[in-house]
Amino acid sequence: MINMEESVIELVKMSDKGQLVVPQEIREKSNLSPGERFVAFPIHDGVLFKKVEIPKVKLDFESLSKDIESQFKKNRIKESDVKEAIRWARKR
Repeated sequence: MINMEESVIELVKMSDKGQLVVPQEIREKSNLSPGERFVAFPIHDGVLFKKVEIPKVKLDFESLSKDIESQFKKNRIKESDVKEAIRWARKR
């Protein structure tokens, strides 16, 4: 670990799955928590990660969408079935 003024620099290693672990000291100093989202910016000789806030509504929608998609697959509902149901509902 190298301390440069108030910054902490640590060497991390990428896993076979492409995952990086943010060292605990950096997580604590940066107030990073599990589940937080980041955007990855490719730069000349690496990648810069920037924490982003995603509104809870969007996260709820994503979760609901995954649940619906799972139910559609489980019940073998096709896109054509959905379109037919929409046409039927609009006629009422």
